[in-house]
Amino acid sequence: VRLVESGGGLVQPGGSLRLSCAASGFDFANYAMGWFRQAPGEEREEVSCISMSTGNTSYKDSVKGRFTISSDNAKNTVYLQISSLKPEDTAVYYCAGQTKIFAGTRPCFNGPIEVWGQGTLVTVSS
Repeated sequence: VRLVESGGGLVQPGGSLRLSCAASGFDFANYAMGWFRQAPGEEREEVSCISMSTGNTSYKDSVKGRFTISSDNAKNTVYLQISSLKPEDTAVYYCAGQTKIFAGTRPCFNGPIEVWGQGTLVTVSS
């Protein structure tokens, strides 16, 4: 089971990037995938997630309207389109996944994260 992120980089404030996460070793079509981020000196926080079976999504309040999560089940890939970037969005972004269904009230990521990617750095700076 493996998650590989790509798409990070240096971008100016107001710019955009698309992060990709390719999954291998499991069929994530029935489970949940998403993104966390960790800024320097901060704890890792959930940014967004998507239920691969229902398409339901969830976003951290501070990224609503700027970030969009999507998936391509045929490619076992989940994406995070990040726009209107701010310096405070600077962080290492981690892809995260679950390989089983957890019951709960959230649209996705009910239960613990089971799989992590290695992270991709997004730096927002002029």
